[in-house]
Amino acid sequence: MRILHLSDIHFRAPECLDPDHDRDKPYRTRLERHLTGRVATMGPIDAIMVGGDIAFQADPREYEAARTWLLDLAAMCGCDSASIWVVPGNHDVNRKSCEDAPTMNAQAMISLAKSEDDRLWMLRKQLAHNGTGQALFHGHAAYNEFAKKMNCQVYPGHLYWKQERELGPGITLRIHGMTSTLLSGRNGANDDRGSLYLSPLQTIDPSPNVVNLTICHHPPDWLIDGDDVEDMLNERAMFQVFGHKHRQRIHETATYVRWSAGSVNPSHADKQFEPSYNIIELNVAGEGQERRIDVASHLYRYQPQPEGFQPIRKNDGQDVFRHWIPFPAEEAYGVRTGMMVEAVTPKTVKVQSTAPAPYTDAEAAMGDSRTRHLVDRFWDLDGSDRREIALELGLITDEEIDLPEPQRYGVALIRASERNLLDQLEQLINERER
Repeated sequence: MRILHLSDIHFRAPECLDPDHDRDKPYRTRLERHLTGRVATMGPIDAIMVGGDIAFQADPREYEAARTWLLDLAAMCGCDSASIWVVPGNHDVNRKSCEDAPTMNAQAMISLAKSEDDRLWMLRKQLAHNGTGQALFHGHAAYNEFAKKMNCQVYPGHLYWKQERELGPGITLRIHGMTSTLLSGRNGANDDRGSLYLSPLQTIDPSPNVVNLTICHHPPDWLIDGDDVEDMLNERAMFQVFGHKHRQRIHETATYVRWSAGSVNPSHADKQFEPSYNIIELNVAGEGQERRIDVASHLYRYQPQPEGFQPIRKNDGQDVFRHWIPFPAEEAYGVRTGMMVEAVTPKTVKVQSTAPAPYTDAEAAMGDSRTRHLVDRFWDLDGSDRREIALELGLITDEEIDLPEPQRYGVALIRASERNLLDQLEQLINERER
């Protein structure tokens, strides 16, 4: 699997609306030209992961420009447009919305908790109440409108998203889009290091034969619960990508690899103005107890003379960071196989039926190509058509009718997967597209 890793694009209105006056556009053009050259040599990109700060001030116009650019970029590098995934950064939070009293109060109650147990208890209380739960996400409204077509929106009950891909025979790559911005923009101000909160509600399940990859804007040192988050990620997430710091780094260990992205469009006031991007290649090698994940990391950084992107080289002069992590095969014991089993010993597994596997993650399983495009088509329908379909299939309740659309229909689409109603959903979409 070949992944294009971007972060901190910072589309800034009104400049980004006029290509003739957008001083950042030439750097994106240089990135495009370099990337297409790399794709011609390496092969097409399978997924694009954007680690936050898509916009600069969470202006809806900034997201319109960002979506156009990301779709064009996907076409340039041969990536399916439904394989673009995003998480929010601090610039994707509308700080003016964070000055509204309900949002200020909700954030303050969590932030000022005296202990981690109190903080988690307060977060649960806030999310359980419709008013305060919605208030925590007021600042994410424009981001959610942008992210909904990628099924990457966040809301109460859906603090982070999951997608899945087949990485190799018998191995699932599960991508977790983490939200580090619940407390971002508090009182309309800039965030302080160590003031943000991920929470134990954003967790990772170390399932057998599943490789976990996390995308998060803020690295652990920006989080109140940073030590706990770091321990959890290092134990359960083989691959971790971060943004925010505008510092391009790679950290390879025996059990995980962490990439810290630079910025596609850093501030021109930065001490080191170095637009950058990464290409990450993951491949399965070996079998049984010798199975491993091979990792090739290509890190590219802009230089002004001669102008263009150049690879970051290792101390030995190599321009690819090569690494591998052992990942021995595990006996499934009937889990995630799509089958029920009679025996649980490694030597004897007798198939009884082809019933669904007991531990299927419905949301993550929505990552298959057909479902991703179905989600995109659903959002392209008129609002009245979306409402009629959701009600006809019983995917939303009367109480959910007035929720913001990214939440209302995000819930509906996940339920369609959980209840095996995707065929009916597709049929109703077909009827309304005619």
